[in-house]
This record gives sequence, C-alpha cells and structure tokens, in this order.
Amino acid sequence: MDISWLGHSCFKIKGKHATVITDPYSPELGYSLGKPAARIVTVSHQHPGHSYARGVSGEPRVIAGPGEYEISGILIIGVATFHDAEGGENRGKNTVYLMEVDDISVCHLGDLGHVLTAEQIEEIDSVDVLLLPVGGVSTIDASLAAEVVRQLEPKVIVPMHYKTPALSRALDPVDRFLKEMGIKQVDPQAKLSFSRSSLPAGAQVFLLDYQD
Repeated sequence: MDISWLGHSCFKIKGKHATVITDPYSPELGYSLGKPAARIVTVSHQHPGHSYARGVSGEPRVIAGPGEYEISGILIIGVATFHDAEGGENRGKNTVYLMEVDDISVCHLGDLGHVLTAEQIEEIDSVDVLLLPVGGVSTIDASLAAEVVRQLEPKVIVPMHYKTPALSRALDPVDRFLKEMGIKQVDPQAKLSFSRSSLPAGAQVFLLDYQD
C-alpha cells in the first residue's frame, strides 16, 4: 500500500486492487489537486475544501457519510462524529473513515472537532495508520490531536490539515503537533509504502511532502 499527500486532508491511498482519494479540495484552497484517478472517493463533510469529488477522474464511487461499504475489495466503515466540540452546533457533522487496504487499517479523521467518545473508539477499533488533523482553528489542535493518538494507539501517524506555504487559509503549523508528541524534527517523505509486515512496532510520526 502506498500513501501520498495531495495537500490539506487529501491523500491518495493506493492498494493492490483499488485507489482511494480522501477529501478532495477545490482550487481556491491554494493547493494543486491536478486530476488524480481513483476508484473510491471519501468525503468527511460537505465543504469545498473536502468534497470536490469532480476533481477526481476515473468515475469514482463517492462515499459521503456513515455506514459500511465494500468496493473493489476495500472495506470502508464511516463513523459519525462532529466538526466541533459542541455536538455539531457550530460546524455540523463529520465522518471518520476506517478502511482496510491490503490488510492494513487506515483511519482518516476528516475535520474531527473533538476527542473521541468511548463508543466511537470502539467503533473505529484497531488502527494501523492514522491520518490526523493537527492545525486547529476548524479542527482539533495539536494538544487534542496528541490525545486522539493516545486514544487510538496507531502504529503510523501522519499529520494533515495544517499550515503550509501553499495553503490560502490560516491554520497552525505542524511543528506544534510535533512538539506535543515530543519530537524535534521529522524529515518529510514523498510517499509512504507499507505492507502488513513492514509496519513499525510502536507509534511513529511521518511527515509527507504534498504532491502537486
């Protein structure tokens, strides 16, 4: 399985049988999505920075809410959460997606706005790779993101939804999250490649360069 970051909350997750694009964004966000091809698109919530499915080629199946889905050998479970800490009163709902790709469980938290409840943790269950918003403002911030890491205990942690030179809106930089995790420096990589046997034994933070 290969994971590339296309910027913001958008990843390209390529398995043996299908490719998933998460939270594709509209051009005004500042990044260049291009026209990536995928079989599946997941949308955490209906905001232009997360739901620009027409920017993905290949006539993908779009998943945009809680439920259980199986497409091209990939099992996806959408878990209902909120975009804020007030039960959705300010920013509405958010869907967390857990997907099984090449026997690896990948969890994309979308624009999660709160720490998880015991019921949500049980529903998400085991996570190998966690795609985690860390930039605050409209999602959990660095300290809450670190708390969610402790809740889910993933092996691989990939920050997303933070300030970069390309992004047109204000978010916190990723450095704050790294400090919360007790990490001084992580060198960004072009992509991550894992098999079931090559996953790290303990929690490890990886940074990705966004691909344009």
